Amino acid sequence: MTSIGTGYDLSNSVFSPDGRNFQVEYAMKAVENGGTSIGIKCKDGVVLAVEKIINSKLLVPGKNKRIQTIDKHIGVVYSGLLPDGRHFVSRGRDEAQTFKSFYKTPISVPHLMDRLGIYVQNYTCYNSVRPFGVVSIVGGIDSNGPHLYMIEPSGTSWGYSGAATGKGRQTAKSELEKLDYETLTVREAVKVAAKIIHQAHEDNKDKDYELEISWISLEETKGLHQFIPDDLLAEAIKYAKEDEDDDEEDEEMES
Repeated sequence: MTSIGTGYDLSNSVFSPDGRNFQVEYAMKAVENGGTSIGIKCKDGVVLAVEKIINSKLLVPGKNKRIQTIDKHIGVVYSGLLPDGRHFVSRGRDEAQTFKSFYKTPISVPHLMDRLGIYVQNYTCYNSVRPFGVVSIVGGIDSNGPHLYMIEPSGTSWGYSGAATGKGRQTAKSELEKLDYETLTVREAVKVAAKIIHQAHEDNKDKDYELEISWISLEETKGLHQFIPDDLLAEAIKYAKEDEDDDEEDEEMES
């Protein structure tokens, strides 16, 4: 079968003869053009991080946040089209608020993922809409402990110990696979996340980037999703750059 659309990519609600939905595949291409986002589930919480590419020197530092809060105990980071990501977050907030007003208790992370997965999947079923151009990594804590999920444009959601998406996802995944999630704490994971984002930025090193990191932990944030303190962020960035300098020195000695 041919690997190009040949007419089957004109509609969002039609499969090709070999069972592919080309509009969903094209949405993934939009995600691959975005900055790298990662999530790490630790023994005591979750850490989210994103490489926010600086496309213009006129942008105000610290604005246009890419990590957002869905509920007090749930955060999200995404790669791809920013307006689609904001729409996804808005829907997540609606789901969380509706659940809390009806059941008088905060929504659990797995239940929220089920609801959002259904919502995203609906955008692949009708000809009048297009799929979401984002892959979202959602992390949170509930009565069952920390959770980390990733939702794709198809509506598929999986639970992860470590997740990565965006342009440098392959580099990030390779580093995430080396971690021991049973012993890793959120404070340690903050430095690890900064290092992984710095390494993944090599795929887009012609542009500067701004690092955003947030965490959710019963010990560190009392179960709330928050951005890490500025001093810890500066320490993590310093750690990532120092580690890179050490690697370069080792390479020079070997050569």
